[in-house]
Amino acid sequence: MPRKVVVVGSGNAALSAGIAALEKGANVVIYEKADKKMAGGNTKYTAGAMRFSYENGDQLIDLLKHPDDKRIKDTDFGTYTNEKFSLDLLNFNDGRPLSPEQNILVSKSFETIQWLASHNVKFEPIYSRQSFLKNGKHIFWGGLTLASENEGVGLFDQELAAFLSLGGEIHYNSPVTKLIFENNKVIGLLVDNKSVEADSVILASGGFEANDELRKLFIGDNWLKAKVRGTPNNTGDGLKMALDIGATKHGLFDGCHATPMDLHMKNYGGLDLEPGERKNYRKICYFLGIMINANGKRFLDEGKNFRNYTYAQYGRKVLEQPGHFAWQIFDSKVFDLLYEEYTFQDAHFVEANTLEELIDKMDGIDKNETQKTLDEYNKSIDEETVFDPTILDGKSTQGLKIKKSNWAQTLDKGPYKAYPVTGGITFTYGGLKVDGNGRVLKSDNLPINGLFACGELVGGVFFNGYPGGSGLTSGAVFGRIAGYGSVK
Repeated sequence: MPRKVVVVGSGNAALSAGIAALEKGANVVIYEKADKKMAGGNTKYTAGAMRFSYENGDQLIDLLKHPDDKRIKDTDFGTYTNEKFSLDLLNFNDGRPLSPEQNILVSKSFETIQWLASHNVKFEPIYSRQSFLKNGKHIFWGGLTLASENEGVGLFDQELAAFLSLGGEIHYNSPVTKLIFENNKVIGLLVDNKSVEADSVILASGGFEANDELRKLFIGDNWLKAKVRGTPNNTGDGLKMALDIGATKHGLFDGCHATPMDLHMKNYGGLDLEPGERKNYRKICYFLGIMINANGKRFLDEGKNFRNYTYAQYGRKVLEQPGHFAWQIFDSKVFDLLYEEYTFQDAHFVEANTLEELIDKMDGIDKNETQKTLDEYNKSIDEETVFDPTILDGKSTQGLKIKKSNWAQTLDKGPYKAYPVTGGITFTYGGLKVDGNGRVLKSDNLPINGLFACGELVGGVFFNGYPGGSGLTSGAVFGRIAGYGSVK
C-alpha cells in the first residue's frame, strides 16, 4: 500500500514537499486553510527569485523557461560558488558559524533548483532588478540571477501544476486544528475538527508573523507597529500544534525578515489587490538615495552593500526609529534606476523642484535638522569616484558620523522625490528543530515519529537577516527533504 502523506499549507515549501513525496510513490493530500484565491502562503507575495550556488552561466541554461532569449548571448551571469553563498550567510550570523541548516541550504541549493526544473518549474533571468547594462552587456551582481516567470504567483502556479500532474490532491478552506498523537507517533490530524488518518504529516504552514500575540511575545512590542507584508494566514498554527506535542523550539525567535515598506500600505499589501501587485508596497531602493528619520537624521549606511544583503535587515532599523517611520529621498539622477514599486499606482510620495520645497512637504520630521543633514551630506560626497551601480563602487561620503559606503551621489538635480516608509515583517526566523530527513525533533533530539516540517517552520536557517532569494530556496530545499523523508 502506498504511504499516505498529508501536507499542511500550500506554498513553495509545501508544494515542494508534496512533489517529492509523490515522486516516491506516496498518496499526497494538501490541506490549506485559505480559499483558492488566497492559497499559496507567502510565496505569492514574493518576487519569485531564488538564490543558489552555481559555477558558471552555462549551468543556468537548462533552468530557463526561454533559453532562446536573444539577451542571453550578451549576458554575464558571473559565478556564485558554495563558498560565496556560505560567506554571504555568515555575514548575517553575528559571529555564529554556519548552522547545520545553513550548510544543508548551501549544499543542496543548486540540485534543488535543477530538481524543480526537472518538474517543469522553470525560471528567467532577473534583468529588471538584478542586472545593469554596461558596455552592451547585461551584468548580474550579488549572486541572485533567476526568478520564476510571473514572480511568486508564477512559481506557485508552476509548482501546483507539477503537484497536480503527479496525482496530488489539494483541499482549500480546510484548516488543520490539531495533530493526532498517540504512542509517540503522529497518526493523523484534525481538519476543521474532522479526523484524517496519515502515515506522515508535513507541516509547511509558515511562521507566526501574522499573529499579533506571538509577534509581541517573541519579537517585542515594536512589532505590533510593523506592517505585515505577507499572507494573513501565517499565524503560527503549525508551530503551536508541534510544540503542544513536545517539539523543541529552534532558531532565533526574536529574528525576522523585515523590509522597508510604504508607510501607508494596508496590512498584507491590500487583499483587494491581485497577489502579484501586493509586493509593490516594499521600498528597497534606499541605496540610491538616503533615509531620514523624524529627527531629521540619517540612521544607517544606505550603501553598506548591495540591497540583496541589507533589505531584510533595514526594515527593523526603520521600525526602531522615532514614530516607527522614515523618509527615503532621491533626486532625478536615479529615477530611471528605481524599481517599479516606486511608480506603483498606490505608491505614496511627495515631489518638489527644490530640496527646500521637498522638506516642507515631508510630514512628521524636524525640518531644520533635515535641511542640515542634507547640506552636510551633499558636502561630504567623494566627487572623484565614478558612480557605478553594477559594483560596490566605493563612491562614499567623507567625515560623516554615519558613512554611506557606496553609490553616494550629491542630491542636486531636481525634481526630487521622498517616500515615507515603515518596517514590514515578511516572515519569522524562529521555528522547529528538524533532522536531516526533515523529521521534527523533541528536546532530547529524538524524532516525533510521523511528523515533518519545512519552510518557515524550520528554525536555525536565518539569524540577523539573509541574502535575498534565500527564503524561497530554503523552502524548496527543506520541502524536498521533508517530502522524501516522509516516505522512508
